[in-house]
Amino acid sequence: MKVLNWTREYLAGKGVENSRLETEWMLCAALGLDRVGLYINFDKPLSSEELAPFREMVARRAKREPLQYILGTQEFMGLEIHVSPAVLIPRHDTETLVEEAVRVSPDARRILDIGVGSGCIAIALAKALPGAEVFGVDTSDEALEIAGKNADNNSVTVRFSKGSLFEPVDSMTFDLIVSNPPYIPSGDIAGLQPEVRDFEPKAALDGGADGLDFYRKIIPVAARHLNPGGWLLFEAGINQSRQILDLFEKEECYDSLITEKDAGGVERVVGGRLASICR
Repeated sequence: MKVLNWTREYLAGKGVENSRLETEWMLCAALGLDRVGLYINFDKPLSSEELAPFREMVARRAKREPLQYILGTQEFMGLEIHVSPAVLIPRHDTETLVEEAVRVSPDARRILDIGVGSGCIAIALAKALPGAEVFGVDTSDEALEIAGKNADNNSVTVRFSKGSLFEPVDSMTFDLIVSNPPYIPSGDIAGLQPEVRDFEPKAALDGGADGLDFYRKIIPVAARHLNPGGWLLFEAGINQSRQILDLFEKEECYDSLITEKDAGGVERVVGGRLASICR
C-alpha cells in the first residue's frame, strides 16, 4: 500500500514519532478496519471516498494535533475513553494512580476525583471498586459532558458536579480523594511538545510558578473532607514528589505518607492517610 509508506515518511518529516504505527491507525479509522483487516487488504487500492477522510486526518496530524483527538478515543486501563481538546488525553502513567488508590483503599465506600477531565480516573475506580459511590468535580462544562458520556459508555455511575475543588461537595466526606491536578510549571509550558502545548487545555496543564499551586490548595482542605483513615492521593510530575510530601508533612494531619513509581521509574503517585489526631 503505497499510501502507507508515503504517509509514514511525510509525517516523520513533520516530526511525528511512530509515524508508521500512527499512519496505520488512521488508515484503520478511515477504512473501518482493525489492523489485521488492514494487512489482509494491504494491496487493495483506495477509492477517492476512502482517501478523503484519511487525507483530512493526515493533514491534522501533520500540524501536530494529537492522534487521540483525531481518532476521538484513548484506551485507559482497558476502557475506551472518548476525548476532545476540552480534556487532557489520558496517559498510561496515570494508571499508577488508580492502581495505588485501589491498593491502599480497597474498601472505600465513597470516592472523590478532583478535576475529572475525561473522567478516566473516576470511571476506572468505579469499575475496580463497584461497591463505592464515586463523585467527580470539574470547572469545565465541556469536560463534564465528555466525562458523563464516558461513564455511560463504560456502564458505570459517577456523580459529576461543576465547581472548583471541594465547592460542589462542601458538606461531604470521603474515604478516598484522588486528583491529577495541573502540575506543569508555567515557565515550562512553552517547551512542551507541540501536541501538548498547542492542543491540550492549558488550564489542565498549568500548575503555577513551580507546578504545585493545586497541591497547596487541596492538601489543607482535604483533611476536612476525609473520613477517619481516609486517603488523599495525587499524580505528580517529575521530581515533584519530595516537595509534595513536604506539603503533607506541614499540615500534620496526615500519616503513612507514600510514593509510588510508574512504569518509567518516576515517582508518579504521592499520598497520605488522615491521621487520628485530626478527627
